[in-house]
Amino acid sequence: MEGGSQSNGGLLYHEVQESKLCAVHCVNTVLQGPFFSELDLAALASDLDRGERQMMMMETDASQVGGVGGFLSEDSYNVSVDGDFSIQVLQKALEVWDLHVIPLDSPVAEPTKHDPERENGYICHLQNHWFCIRKVNGEWYNFNSLYAAPEHLTKFYLSAYLDSLMSSGWTIFVVRGNFPGECPIPPSDSSNGFGQWLTPEDAERITKSCNQKRVTEQRADAGDADEISQEEEADLNAAIQASLMDASAFAADGCQTTGEPLHSGSQADDTAGSSSGGGGGSMLASSERMLKPCSQKEDATFGGDAPAPSIDVEGGISDEEEAKLLSAAIEASLADASEFAAGFTEQDDSRYHGVHRS
Repeated sequence: MEGGSQSNGGLLYHEVQESKLCAVHCVNTVLQGPFFSELDLAALASDLDRGERQMMMMETDASQVGGVGGFLSEDSYNVSVDGDFSIQVLQKALEVWDLHVIPLDSPVAEPTKHDPERENGYICHLQNHWFCIRKVNGEWYNFNSLYAAPEHLTKFYLSAYLDSLMSSGWTIFVVRGNFPGECPIPPSDSSNGFGQWLTPEDAERITKSCNQKRVTEQRADAGDADEISQEEEADLNAAIQASLMDASAFAADGCQTTGEPLHSGSQADDTAGSSSGGGGGSMLASSERMLKPCSQKEDATFGGDAPAPSIDVEGGISDEEEAKLLSAAIEASLADASEFAAGFTEQDDSRYHGVHRS
């Protein structure tokens, strides 16, 4: 039947995805009515499986029956456990209505590649999903069961859309034959839970509403992403500022600490001797020695009473002197720490200023 004449009172039949029954939805939207159920297609799949097994038995010698047994014992090749059907099942169902399914890349369909509008229906398949593109009352519609309503396609967009599908890996089949002009089941009695009859105006309204909702959701998602990005950027900037402030405060504190004038051994002895009881001077001298910069540790460890180790300019400090220097520094550091923790003492310990090499 020519797709340009009115059928089904100008209504469009569309089925919305139920479980994994897209093959059922595809066949019914090709026929424009609830002609088949999942049980009908399952029965066709069982018949195909039985025929394939019988053919394998007939074409195989008796000596090879054991090898065929593995094939015969396997599950169906025409319907999966989750309800997906093979193209053979769809072909068998449409043959009931004198319709034939032809791969678009076959030689007999070559003219259709250049003029897809000459046909009346297409079946599209990728992985586990089937849907049909159908001309109804002279207009093209995408009856993808993942859509809430049929999507209208212009004649120009039809060609571009088919090319896009094939470029994305979809397999396209042409459906040829005499399409049913009227569904034998009245719309009032044809409800199967996922089929619906729509006017072209209703289909267009539902499609626009769904597209608008999708755009709104995408904008909301983009807004949330921008807000999160701004919050993260603000947190990062705050962390950087806090880090810079901490670094500045630490540097300023370090300058105040290490900027103290370095007391010689004799000055420390005078401070210790002049303090009554020696407690205040001893603690101050001890704390000053603990806060000496690295470049002044020799003077802090070896006071004026102890000569600095001799250093050979050419060869550096000797191993023996280096060991003694390290031992003395450790001993002085331990002593400083003990005195600082003890608080005020009666007199300054002379070992801070009188460490000698043995």
